[in-house]
Amino acid sequence: MKEKWMVKNKSADFKAIAGHFGISEVTARLLVNRGLNDFEAMGCYLAPDISQLHDPQGMKDAGKAAGILAEKISEGKKIRIIGDYDVDGVVATYIFMETLLECGADVDYRIPERVRDGYGLNLRLVEEAAADGVDTILTCDNGIAAVEQVDFAKECGMCVVVTDHHELQEQLPKADALVNPKQMDCSYPYKGLCGAAVAYKVAELIYGACGKEKGSAEKFIAFAAIATVCDVMELTGENRTIVSLGLAALRSSTHCGIQALCAANGITGEALDTYRLGFVLGPCINATGRLETAERGVKLLLSKDGQEAQEIAEKLKELNEIRRDMTAKGVQAAVKIVEEKGEPDRVLVVFLEDCHESLAGIIAGRLRERYNRPAIVLTRTEGGLKGSGRSTGQYSMFEKLTECREMLKQYGGHPMAAGLSLAEENYLPLVSQLNERCGLTEEDLTLKISIDAVLALTGLSFSLVEELNRLEPFGKGNEKPVFAERGLKLHRMTAIGKGRKMFRFLVEDAYGTQMDALYFGDGEVLEEEMIARYGEDVVRGLYGGVDMGVRMSVVYYPSINEYRDKRTLQIVLQHIMWQDVE
Repeated sequence: MKEKWMVKNKSADFKAIAGHFGISEVTARLLVNRGLNDFEAMGCYLAPDISQLHDPQGMKDAGKAAGILAEKISEGKKIRIIGDYDVDGVVATYIFMETLLECGADVDYRIPERVRDGYGLNLRLVEEAAADGVDTILTCDNGIAAVEQVDFAKECGMCVVVTDHHELQEQLPKADALVNPKQMDCSYPYKGLCGAAVAYKVAELIYGACGKEKGSAEKFIAFAAIATVCDVMELTGENRTIVSLGLAALRSSTHCGIQALCAANGITGEALDTYRLGFVLGPCINATGRLETAERGVKLLLSKDGQEAQEIAEKLKELNEIRRDMTAKGVQAAVKIVEEKGEPDRVLVVFLEDCHESLAGIIAGRLRERYNRPAIVLTRTEGGLKGSGRSTGQYSMFEKLTECREMLKQYGGHPMAAGLSLAEENYLPLVSQLNERCGLTEEDLTLKISIDAVLALTGLSFSLVEELNRLEPFGKGNEKPVFAERGLKLHRMTAIGKGRKMFRFLVEDAYGTQMDALYFGDGEVLEEEMIARYGEDVVRGLYGGVDMGVRMSVVYYPSINEYRDKRTLQIVLQHIMWQDVE
């Protein structure tokens, strides 16, 4: 994969910023690099506060939805929540269930089964609701594309309230209330909320409409944070505030389900961060929706019994381990297909006949990371082919699928991710059309590495690393700060971890500062690259601690290693550019 390293070159009075906030000029530069141009914005960023959250009344139909639900509660009407099988949908379902139960509603929920039902509200679920005497359907994290399904529900005499956050299609459902901040005539100032955050906002208004105490919904910030991270939303503006406040709440949470899930994965509350939400806890909740039914995830969050929560959490962890093994095999098969074609297509569309359809999106994401190309993975189902896509910032998956909609049975999503289904005979035509219409150039396919600053190892300190923690939470849109340094001398390398997948290097900068550097990428590939460039003798010498004259330029972020009460500075390498031997 081609890489292009670029150092951000924004200018500002870094000394003045540093003096105003009592921070280093390095951190001041990082604030400017994140698009913060005045002291007020910088202050909000450095000190997220609940007052920074927007008034939910500004979201179109949110007040109307709350009013409808409050009225249905007072009339004793039966309400059914229709969620989704990913973390966002599970959490949104939990938020609405907890809210409506506390307000005295006659309420239950259904989560579509991924294989049987597919995504979101469908006709079977509407029929089931009508047969069960449901008066009102409340969707969360879905419904914006359910035009036919909402019409059918209305024909059955039901009220329908839709809450969603996905991209709008040409026709909107004729629901009694339609809450989605992406609507053109919605004045809500932040459009990037996930489905659970939208549910949290509506929950605030439901409590108010039912006469509950102001602030009753604040407990849901923690859960909106989980969904925001796991749905890979931009950690900017209101999302960053939600995640920052939510993480603080989660670390001290006494919530039965959260405590059980953390315990099952060996995580202490204090250690919770965006990484553990997105790559440990989130996948456990997702796994049940992929391999069984996501209702198990909702039950975990709703559980008030410690023993029950523990049993569910352990089962979720077990399912996630099975899912992880299945994913690894799927990725291996997909890479083989891509490599056998020689030069990869600009848009990767891979058909994995034996892949569990729930893993298609994960595998597509791994292909995107490996090749820096949009990727779609399709599997065979009873009704044809079905799959998921993951995209890069230069390519709107949703828009490009819209251009090919005549070949598709169904599709939906947003610029970075989408789901689709199609007849098998349209597979090759779709591959052809997506690549012909992609508009991606060689420059687009070159991975851009954005670097905050060139910083020698000598410039690192414990106080700087600790100060960088004020920029958390990190994630999409607020990436961990990275620095670069040229010409580091490599003194020694050690393979560490299971299967020798990781490396610890001892490096030295031009000022004589030596430091450990950790590399967590594909160790086998890295070693092959070194052997191809320098030869086996040089690599063998480095393993033996012999200085072989090898130099490297690196992109890194600094961290502190704490071991047996000893603290040392280290860097974690994200990218390496090898240089000629001296």
